[in-house]
Amino acid sequence: MTAKPKFVYEKDDLATIGDVDENEVDRIAECFKGRSLFITGGTGFLGKVLVEKLLRSCGELKHIYLLIRPKKGKDPQERIKDIFQNVLFDQVKQQRGEERILQQVVAIAGDVLLPGLGISEQDLATLREEVSIVYHCAATVRFDEPLRSAVFMNTRGTKYMLELAGSLKQLEFFAYCSTAYCHLHVKTLYEKPYDPPADPHKVMQACEWLSDDEVATIEKKILGDIPNTYAYTKSLAEALVVEKFDELPAVILRPSIVIPIWKEPIPGWTDNINGPTGLLIGAGKGVIRTMYCKSSGYGDFLPVDVAVNGILVASWRNITAGTDTTNRVAHMTSSNDIKVSWAEIIELGRWVIENKVPLNGVAWYPGGSMKSNYWVHYICMILFQWMPALFVDALLWLLRYPPVLCRVQNRIFKGFEVFEYYANNVWNFDNSEAVKLRKLMNNRERKTYVIEKIELDLIDYFTNCVLCARRLILKESDESIPAARRHMKVMWVVDKVYKGIWLFGILYMLYRCLFAT
Repeated sequence: MTAKPKFVYEKDDLATIGDVDENEVDRIAECFKGRSLFITGGTGFLGKVLVEKLLRSCGELKHIYLLIRPKKGKDPQERIKDIFQNVLFDQVKQQRGEERILQQVVAIAGDVLLPGLGISEQDLATLREEVSIVYHCAATVRFDEPLRSAVFMNTRGTKYMLELAGSLKQLEFFAYCSTAYCHLHVKTLYEKPYDPPADPHKVMQACEWLSDDEVATIEKKILGDIPNTYAYTKSLAEALVVEKFDELPAVILRPSIVIPIWKEPIPGWTDNINGPTGLLIGAGKGVIRTMYCKSSGYGDFLPVDVAVNGILVASWRNITAGTDTTNRVAHMTSSNDIKVSWAEIIELGRWVIENKVPLNGVAWYPGGSMKSNYWVHYICMILFQWMPALFVDALLWLLRYPPVLCRVQNRIFKGFEVFEYYANNVWNFDNSEAVKLRKLMNNRERKTYVIEKIELDLIDYFTNCVLCARRLILKESDESIPAARRHMKVMWVVDKVYKGIWLFGILYMLYRCLFAT
């Protein structure tokens, strides 16, 4: 077992909040009072947390209209009911009642891929008369999405949203949720617009003219040095928003890598295995044992509840002060406040899984390390990922079970092609706007909408992340933890025996080579 990780972030480094004065007013909640909002991407990871926070902390708003894609046999409002069955909404349902929430949250049937968003005239009339705040969060976050599909979803979808926003009679705030990682050629990103890699209108036009296959053949040439279609199309979308700065009260919000909830309503909650959660599960199951990565490097991670708090605080600031007097681009990033290296993340995750929350069905004992040399990493991948996968799959085949680990390793290999680019580069992000906003907030607001590091405990955070992934994604009950610990001990023995066999084989071959007569 590894020693408990130690980190440099002590309580003395953390922000402190004074006592809340009874006379202090939550001006952010007051800002949303009586307003109607329109949100795209409300069924996604960030979108669900945004809706929950609005209902729980700004509950006196009038309506939240969610753009919902119709599905065969299911009414859009029924889909909203399904969303509210998620454990994420348990606290707010208990607090305010599910019936009241369903009266406030209204489905708008539509799709960002369709002209006019595919919204009916009746629904359009409602939005034009009522909505004063718009959050455009819908996007495909697949880094390997074909370029034509990504352009239609991320870039042209933003164009359609801007056209709708221009027709809203009550519009006071339009927020485009971008990403801090969409201008990758800039190593220090400031809170300002940047030139896009191409003319977004020409790119959209070309994708409308050409077929999927035709665009695919020239995709690499179009992307150039940009490593994926996600970053490319999000930067194009930003340019469309910037074009409308003189016409609309629009802002660009750039969150970094959004990770599971830190504090509320459920610490560690997530609904996907993207980012660090996927690495934790892969390493905890023993299927990821080596990574090509600079161990001293770091990524910029932001818990999703902090990102949502930043969205609401930025909304309040821009609505009350006016977009003419505020910055139109704001970062929601963390690396200026806290840096956690890749090595620290691996050390912490390994300790949590070994000592606190083991996973069921571990394929191999968690272990391995980061490699700064690609060829060393490649050899270790063959020896400690592919070879065990072949061994286990062979056993499964002999026992008449379908082999799975080689397929998993193939997916990991493809995923690492994306991960390695980000893991071996470091970007810095200016967050001056967040620092300014913290100073403007009173103590009540700072406690309700946390956008700074307070009571930080990384071990507790990662433990909650693994627990929630175990319960909600892997569907593993807490009652199975003791059995998982026993299985982990067995796999430790298997791991040592396997390595011993390899070591013996290598020493034997050396002996034969050196002393053979």
